[in-house]
Amino acid sequence: MRIIARLILAGLVSIGSATCAFAGSASYVCSDGTMVRAVFRGLGQNGSVQLSFRGQGHFVKIAQAPSADGGRYAEGSTEFWIKGKAARLTRAGHTTECKTTDPRS
Repeated sequence: MRIIARLILAGLVSIGSATCAFAGSASYVCSDGTMVRAVFRGLGQNGSVQLSFRGQGHFVKIAQAPSADGGRYAEGSTEFWIKGKAARLTRAGHTTECKTTDPRS
């Protein structure tokens, strides 16, 4: 019984660490010239990203979607898929490759 309790506690600690690791924000520049700021909140079913586009004066909030690799956020015709320092942004059928401009990322 003690072993099970320790395993459960260890799992909760690792979940808390993962949440902290994915919280925050990053700036990206895309191959088509788009500049976007991404603010990440939560993980999994409750996760989302808020994308602000420089020079466009608006933002888009999209929910995290299932992904086997990287962080994927999708809603309607908008998708933002990150892996490491790279990202792929799709809006209204147009896809562009992006990379982070944050030196700490």
